[in-house]
Amino acid sequence: MDQWPHDISQAAFRKAWPLEGEPLWQRVYDTHRDKMQIKNLHIALPNLERIFTCTFQLANAKGFQAMSLRDLSRATGISMGGLYAYIGSKDDLAAAIEEVLRRTLDDVMSERKVLDLAPVQRLRAIIHGDLYMNDIMHPWYYFCYLEAKGLSREQREAAMQMELKFDARLLQTFEDGVAAGLFASDALALLAANTTAMLQQWYLKRWKFARSGTRVEDYARFVLDTTLRNLGYRPA
Repeated sequence: MDQWPHDISQAAFRKAWPLEGEPLWQRVYDTHRDKMQIKNLHIALPNLERIFTCTFQLANAKGFQAMSLRDLSRATGISMGGLYAYIGSKDDLAAAIEEVLRRTLDDVMSERKVLDLAPVQRLRAIIHGDLYMNDIMHPWYYFCYLEAKGLSREQREAAMQMELKFDARLLQTFEDGVAAGLFASDALALLAANTTAMLQQWYLKRWKFARSGTRVEDYARFVLDTTLRNLGYRPA
């Protein structure tokens, strides 16, 4: 088949999951619409793009805690009153970033076509899909990881639960492989956490991979091969 997740190329993933440009900002709007005063889609989408893009830029330059909404107003060219029509506070802004990423990750990883795959193929789709997603949505991942310590308790808890849920998806896949006689390991939970940590390196150390010329597909294959070796998998 030439469609995701049977075709695990980044091109196939992007076709199945458009997560940039207008589709991304439509997703942000759909997630956040109940908290906004602006309901006109054609006005909201370009302003949401400016607000979130400038937030990531300011957070990287000076830190989210040091950033003020006045800084964001200057960077976006949107008045303070205009900003409040989209976000009530910095906490609301941080919560929206976390929620968009969490919901998108849930959508991608809960896709029935992925969950119905056999354990090895499912693991391949989970690893490639997560790396493709965090390659496309790098600023969102980086923000949620780097700024987590400065977020509210509820937001920190939500970020931790997002990671734990991902670990649980991996662990279930490992256990299904063990039950099928494909995998053998005495430390599946630790291996799931280790695999998640390897995936996080793609957005935390992006400069290092760029310097070595490592492509996302190459790194996905490396993580998959490393995980399968740790699971004692031997292809027939």
